[in-house]
Amino acid sequence: MNAAGFSMPPEWSPQEAVWLSWPVDDPRHWGGIKRDLVWRKFAEIAAAISHHETVRINAPGADHAAVLSACLRAKAAPEHVQLFAHPHNDVWCRDHGPIFVKHGITGEVAVTDWDFNAWGGKFPPWDLDDSIPRHIAASLGLRLFKGGMILEGGAIEINGTGHVLTTEAVLLNPNRNPQLSRQQIEQRLRDGLGIAEITWLRQGIAGDDTDGHIDDLARFTDPQTILACVERDPASPNSPVLEDNLKRLRNCRDSSGNAFTVVDIPLPQACEVPGWRLPLLPASYVNFLIVNGGVLVPTFRQPKNDNHALGLIAELFPDRKITGIDCLDLVEEGGSIHCISQQQPA
Repeated sequence: MNAAGFSMPPEWSPQEAVWLSWPVDDPRHWGGIKRDLVWRKFAEIAAAISHHETVRINAPGADHAAVLSACLRAKAAPEHVQLFAHPHNDVWCRDHGPIFVKHGITGEVAVTDWDFNAWGGKFPPWDLDDSIPRHIAASLGLRLFKGGMILEGGAIEINGTGHVLTTEAVLLNPNRNPQLSRQQIEQRLRDGLGIAEITWLRQGIAGDDTDGHIDDLARFTDPQTILACVERDPASPNSPVLEDNLKRLRNCRDSSGNAFTVVDIPLPQACEVPGWRLPLLPASYVNFLIVNGGVLVPTFRQPKNDNHALGLIAELFPDRKITGIDCLDLVEEGGSIHCISQQQPA
């Protein structure tokens, strides 16, 4: 990759749009029985985004009228909904969509196109998903840089001043880039995303098909503050994992040698669906999406826990409108609001 002068802006930077990949009819998804429910949930999220900025949707051309109709029923702002005939396999645009970068002097926005293999080859086919960054770059007339390795957007968290959080369980997993050493992976991240420092957490929460994406574990809320998940139940398999992650975050330093402010946020109570393929769902309040003037936060039908999370996130984003969105049905397939979206910087 030759992306000199470009870097990935933090999510709280001004955005032109947020991208979604609309659910396609596939019996693998949500057991093939929740199509209407999932469409309504995507329409609700698209509408919530549209009240802040443009939402751009990858969907088969034949579905565009029905998708737009669903969004309008959910009270989307029609002038802020744009549909693109970009075929795809699955809904997780955070991971298969483009990671946008921006030039520090000219302000040019470009697309980085990293390879995608459905989280280590778990969910074939993924060929259409892998082509989404190229389609978006062509549709928008943006320059495209090849990343040179497998990388999902949910695996990285950027603070905008040169620091990235990621996990060993994903990027060092032999199911991603077995031909690359840790040092080579770090160099590709530096070259492609314009970052300098990398903090590695060990692994992710139970039930995460991705092997442990950072966007279920810890998120920057500003350049110096990290919101990190903790598990209050010592019997939970997530307890020792998150305790280890927390220690690493408290020990990490920025480029000036300063510690970050680490704020704890508990996971919701265990979310379980009897007989489902994931005995424990990877539900996490840090899987939020920052939009212009707002933050969309997943909730899980646990009023006390949901309200605590919404209040804590509101304290960290005092100038943004906080909107809770019920994501219990969405997370059955392994992710929620951040996982299905990808922001495009202004």
